[in-house]
Amino acid sequence: MNQVRIIGGVWRGRKIHFRPTLQLRPTLDAVRETVFNWLMFEIQDAHCLDAFAGSGALGFEALSRGAKSMVFVEREREVVFELKKHIKLLEATDRAQVLHDTALHILEKPAQQQFKLIFLDPPFGKDFLKQSLDAIKKYGHLLPGGMVYFEAEKALNLAEFISPDWEVYRHKVMGEVQFGLVNLLN
Repeated sequence: MNQVRIIGGVWRGRKIHFRPTLQLRPTLDAVRETVFNWLMFEIQDAHCLDAFAGSGALGFEALSRGAKSMVFVEREREVVFELKKHIKLLEATDRAQVLHDTALHILEKPAQQQFKLIFLDPPFGKDFLKQSLDAIKKYGHLLPGGMVYFEAEKALNLAEFISPDWEVYRHKVMGEVQFGLVNLLN
């Protein structure tokens, strides 16, 4: 479980390796397959943010499938190093950057850049999803018509982290994980 396989696009089959000591929880292949089928038309030439990057599975999958750019945000120094290494190995330095910071520190201030797609897969058992979605709306991080992908533990009630400002566009449960796409209501 110390690697992630890119499942579609130009890097299909390539593997991203990471040290077991980093204790990452990459998005499962079946979940990524579903999500990127949902996003098949939105991903092309999209500017994206992977706010809780971890292994980078979501961000690298998006880049492989045609995203124009990806900003990875990761708080752990060792993980930042791994992400930068993979960006270089995949020859994506012109389309990807890594910010060594926390997602909430980035999201809880006025947007320097807006994104068509934002990926939120924070550590489970925290209140990061609600805080992140509230900040995305408040500080204008999402382009009009853009979407946010979220991933959370199955037991978490959607109403606990998705306010009435958001519309659930897609939602699914696989195993112990729930995931979906939301967009802002105007």
